[in-house]
Amino acid sequence: MVVDIGRRAALAALLAAGLVPCADAGAASRTPVTEGTAVPSGPRPPASLLGEEVRRLPTSRKVVALTFNAAWDEAGIDTVLAELRRRALPATFFPTGAFAAAHPRAVRTIGAAHGLGNHSYSHPYFEELTTAQRVEEVRRADAAIRKASGTEPLPFFRFPYSATTRDCVTDVNDLGYAAIEFTADTNGYLGPQGGMSVEAAVERAVDALSPGAIIQMHVGSSGDGTVLDAEALPLIIDAAEAGGYTVVDLRAFLVP
Repeated sequence: MVVDIGRRAALAALLAAGLVPCADAGAASRTPVTEGTAVPSGPRPPASLLGEEVRRLPTSRKVVALTFNAAWDEAGIDTVLAELRRRALPATFFPTGAFAAAHPRAVRTIGAAHGLGNHSYSHPYFEELTTAQRVEEVRRADAAIRKASGTEPLPFFRFPYSATTRDCVTDVNDLGYAAIEFTADTNGYLGPQGGMSVEAAVERAVDALSPGAIIQMHVGSSGDGTVLDAEALPLIIDAAEAGGYTVVDLRAFLVP
């Protein structure tokens, strides 16, 4: 299990707003997801993406996937989309349902050009929830993303804080989702106040380059308006291409 402590500030804000459901003492227990609760209705994840959290794509080709989480504000989104459009490159965005509800225009713009995954509704720690609460988080997020984007979300789920357990993965798999995590997070979301810089974010991404690598970045600002990942993106792409890597769309790994 990987937990980025720096993100607890975002969770605290959600808790203060009453958006995160509280788990009871038995929250760690798991009951099977009931029939009829699945939400994706398009292409499915192949078996190779199920059964565990995916931190590297199942390929030996020199490809890398660019992914962005969205849970705060709209800062950096236009910059990231413009750079991807300029280079005609794909990316996958993982908004929370709360973000989609608060920023529908941004989610619609993203979804018109790139795939949209599911990052829960309120960004809680999933290991602290019951199966029923996990199902509610995923389904509520799916509904919000569909409404905001007007498109079919992808059957890809990314756990808040990258905090996963076997039961958590099983629950999202039962809902029809592959648990897509990352090979490396640039940590750009920490910003200068968290000791990060554009150069450091690029270095973390470049150090992780290997066949099937998944790079996690963030759009939005945790408060000061700085979005290091938006600034780092061109340099990350340049380094990947110089190393012989092709940016791949996660949708290429789905099956009918």
